Amino acid sequence: MKIGLLGFGVVGRGFYDLTRQRTDMQVAKVLCLEDVTLPDAQVTRDFQDILTDDSIDTVIEAMGGLHPAYEFVRSAMDAGKNIVTSNKALVAHYYDELIPLAEAKGLKFRCTAAVGGGIGWLSEVERSRRAQTIYQVGGIMNGTCNYILDSMARLGLGYDEALKQAQALGYAEANPTTDVDGIDTWHKIILSSNIAFGVSLDRDSVPAAGIRHITAGDVENFKAHGLVCKLISTGKQENGKVSAYVQPTLCPEGAPEAAVPANYNLITLMGTASNRMSFFGQGAGRYPTAYNVLQDCVDILTGKGFYSPYGEKVAAVNDGLLRYYVRGGQWADGEETWGEAVITKPVSVENMHAWLKENPDAFIAALPEQQ
Repeated sequence: MKIGLLGFGVVGRGFYDLTRQRTDMQVAKVLCLEDVTLPDAQVTRDFQDILTDDSIDTVIEAMGGLHPAYEFVRSAMDAGKNIVTSNKALVAHYYDELIPLAEAKGLKFRCTAAVGGGIGWLSEVERSRRAQTIYQVGGIMNGTCNYILDSMARLGLGYDEALKQAQALGYAEANPTTDVDGIDTWHKIILSSNIAFGVSLDRDSVPAAGIRHITAGDVENFKAHGLVCKLISTGKQENGKVSAYVQPTLCPEGAPEAAVPANYNLITLMGTASNRMSFFGQGAGRYPTAYNVLQDCVDILTGKGFYSPYGEKVAAVNDGLLRYYVRGGQWADGEETWGEAVITKPVSVENMHAWLKENPDAFIAALPEQQ
């Protein structure tokens, strides 16, 4: 396998390091805008050097973002090159285009590192759906948010202090919007649901709420009721309908999700034969993530393409009823109060997220379904 590597940051460099001792694959050219010299690969600033090299059969996209990553990947596919990417935004946004294109051209397209970092989540979903029907996927998919929430609950930090600590440790970006507003997790649950259920979810039908407005007072309220707040993604397939959403969720102190520390992920699938299967590990990091990129390359060498057939376009139906903790905004129909917050009567996920759009400074968290 001759590889063109797009990007030489955390993941790109890690992947390059892992391939150097292998004889079945070689990074031939690296697209990098910095002055880097490598002993066994040509470094270029011009993507055309990779695109027009007929000896390169596989392109690894480790740049991140939508543009120019999309244009580069699409051009590489048009040129007949296999694709491996760690870019969850790219795959979630262009799923309807890239997956059918790979099938039409007979190319291999893999993206295991796009969800779960070092956890082999998507490849396990692929294996699982061959033997059973998967009816639920989701869990803790963002290490930045989990670090913030864990620090608030365990160390008593305020949100701003926990965020600054996450940034100092490299777990959060200088602009943390994508993480703390749930966008990163939103991409991941869309991709996970598409593969698990064999569909193509309408992104506009999948709502996401983040943790930006949580306070130390909220965390104390949760502790007083034996609960821990986590940012949880949910995808379900039931009675011919698919539901999918991202929101802060209150977990009983004894639940597995409540114990997930620091920047770790805990992602779960529920299947008709396996029941619950959970996967715990580093959700990011140079070598854990690069490991899954490498695994995808090995899969391509053995003939594995995308995880599941391209499925029909469907809209998520989020009519399930939950009770919510709501602080801020104008919620009129409360069942009880926890300090300044209201506990709602059962309300559909769809209606709660519609209300939140009208009250963007409010904080919500779903109560456990059994509460």
